[in-house]
Parts: sequence; structure tokens; C-alpha cells
Amino acid sequence: MNDRGMTTDVVELILTDHRRFEELFRQLRSEEDHRRTRQGMLSALLVAHAVAEDGEVYPALRQHLGNDVIEHGEEEHLEGHQALLALLEVDEVGSRRWTAALDELERTIGHHLDEEETTILDATRKQVPAAQRAELGGRFLQLREDALDSDCGSLARVRKLVEAAESGQPNS
Repeated sequence: MNDRGMTTDVVELILTDHRRFEELFRQLRSEEDHRRTRQGMLSALLVAHAVAEDGEVYPALRQHLGNDVIEHGEEEHLEGHQALLALLEVDEVGSRRWTAALDELERTIGHHLDEEETTILDATRKQVPAAQRAELGGRFLQLREDALDSDCGSLARVRKLVEAAESGQPNS
């Protein structure tokens, strides 16, 4: 916990974001008003979350969980970014094409959340001491907030992120 009573345990922070993703998907499906705004919120949070995991969490957990598990998570982040890009490239929010792209993004993200929660996060709880999880959570939050402040979920930024990952360039 930090001085404001909020947890800094990286596992709990990641799980909180996961539940927020699920809520935003529900809202995008059930509420026609403000879809563009909700789509922007989802895009920004998905990208900032993945950037923080790839930048701080996954490198720190590699020593505890092994390279294969972490690389698989990173690959799934790229798949999520590709599906997000396909959604963002649809001009007409609510159209059939948009709904199909949303379906694919939700399927891709749902698969990743399930795997990450059962492989990476469960193992992290068991193998990483609470103090280290708290320290890692602080770094995760900082990087995530920095990404959110930089408009990381915009179409141009997501396109750049996908292109860089597909060409083997580091994230920028």
C-alpha cells in the first residue's frame, strides 16, 4: 500500500486494469452514446498498460518466470496492438466493420488476459516477494501514467507501435 491507501502490488494493479478493459468492452457494446470516447479510453489504457508491462514488469519477471513465458506475453501484446489498430482504422464507429474489428480485439485481449492471469500473475504472486512486487508496481504505474500523458492510444501512435514491433525495432 502507498500513503493514500492504494495498493502498489504490481499483480493487483495489472488485474485492476484487466477488469477496466472488460468494463470498457461491455460499455462499447451496450452503450451507443460516447462510443468514440470509450474507444479512445480503451485504446489509451491498452497501449499504456502494455508499454508499462513490456518496459518494466516483463523484464523484471524474466528471471523468475523464464524467457519463454515472457516472450509469449510480449507476442500477445503485439497481437493486441494489431487488433487495436484494425479497430482504430475503421472510420464509422458502430458499423458492421467496426463491430467485427471490436469482436476480434475483444477476443485477442480476452485470450491474453486469461493466459497472463493464469501463467504470469499467479506465478508472480508465488515467486516474487511482496516488497519487490510493490516496487515493481510503482515503476509500472509511473511508466503507464507517462504513456497515458503522451496520447499513446492515438491512431498514429498505435500504427507506429505496430510498425516498429513488426520490424523488430524497440518500442518508442
